[in-house]
Amino acid sequence: MRIDLHTHSTASDGTDSPAELVRNAAAAGLDVVALTDHDTARGHAEAIAALPEGLTLVTGAELSCRVDGVGLHMLAYLFDPDEPELARERELVRDDRVPRAQTMVRKLQELGVPVEWQQVARIAGGGSVGRPHIATALVELGVVETVSDAFTPEWLADGGRAYAQKHELDPFDAIRLVKAAGGVTVFAHPLAVKRGEVVPEAAIARLAAAGLDGIEVDHMDHDEPTRARLRGLAKELGLLATGSSDYHGSRKTVQLGEYTTDPEIYGEITRRATGAFPVPGAGGPRNA
Repeated sequence: MRIDLHTHSTASDGTDSPAELVRNAAAAGLDVVALTDHDTARGHAEAIAALPEGLTLVTGAELSCRVDGVGLHMLAYLFDPDEPELARERELVRDDRVPRAQTMVRKLQELGVPVEWQQVARIAGGGSVGRPHIATALVELGVVETVSDAFTPEWLADGGRAYAQKHELDPFDAIRLVKAAGGVTVFAHPLAVKRGEVVPEAAIARLAAAGLDGIEVDHMDHDEPTRARLRGLAKELGLLATGSSDYHGSRKTVQLGEYTTDPEIYGEITRRATGAFPVPGAGGPRNA
């Protein structure tokens, strides 16, 4: 089985619609794909409706969190999207995305970058606006060569010159809320140092003690020594070790299925979840 547990669609900052994403996942030879848009579950229905035969969808979201002043992302899988407390927190984060992005645009303008809010809004379309949309605007303007190049202290990285904070969950609250909604939590790309400051391993241990289920080990932003370090940490803390592409369509170079999760780990995630179940595809053919 080929299992990719971290992808984004136009419901947040990816470039594939949810329907396109599941069709592309099937065409890439995946057996299981998780749709984990930022702080939203609104792409799930479209993805389910378009789900090709032979592909299973894991519903999820990537929650924006902050601990000890450091931002982090928490993957939440197979939770009940209608659980009111978790739904309310996701809404608070989403509502803060537009004013936060507008603040970053103003900061860039003050730095001499000729970016306009209308340009960023066009790039975001109907998705949850975020830094990748602003980074894409910087690419269009020739300020940086790639989206990843914008995530530096010079521009949009945490604490960077044009960075602005938004409403974010305490990760301990996120774990509690996702558990209460029947879901499973995995700390996304925990040592992606190229994105900015990362949480210390002591904080990961505290999160594990609070009920964190796993950490994302195999990821494009982790080199081999980092993956080995994280695999050892997962074993030490009794955490599941996952692998995922963090696919964003054409916004990033990584491809669907470039990094995958072991089937036994995936099985354990589904066994722990009670809020929702993986959705088997019964739609069109893989190459539709």
